[in-house]
Amino acid sequence: MLEHYHRELLNFLSRQLRDRDTAADLAQESFARVLAAQSSGQAVLDMRALLYRTARNLVIDQHRRAVHRQHEDIDSLTEVDQPLAPRHLQPDEVLAYEQQVRALVAAIESLPPRCREAFVLNRFDGLSHQVVAERMGISKNMVAQHVARGILSCQARLDQMTGNSGNPGSTRK
Repeated sequence: MLEHYHRELLNFLSRQLRDRDTAADLAQESFARVLAAQSSGQAVLDMRALLYRTARNLVIDQHRRAVHRQHEDIDSLTEVDQPLAPRHLQPDEVLAYEQQVRALVAAIESLPPRCREAFVLNRFDGLSHQVVAERMGISKNMVAQHVARGILSCQARLDQMTGNSGNPGSTRK
């Protein structure tokens, strides 16, 4: 029964695709899918309609895949037309981040030892003021003072880098 539709479907797909080999592949896939549906016990009322609908869906799927794969070779693009790397990977941004990190490390290293220890335990190890106080044998208020001093030192160092050296009118959140 299906052999009767083979030539008709192949001609239909050839007109749609303008490529006889691809049309033959899709016709074969259409027949395979219809036969699989039929052998699975699905009731097929109009074999020809199902065959054509399957073939149309396969053409659409192939077109979508082809469109998805279409792209220009990046090496053939001029430098101006090439896509930019994400901002955080731009060389000037990477350099700025590295400079900020070095400045922050220098600010932290310049803190007095106990202040630095409290700051690192709280900000980098994620310990609460209470846990830091117990670990260091000092009060919670002293931990808060050490952490605040560390934050102010880091902020002052960043302000030096950006030229915001303590503007009294500026507010920070």
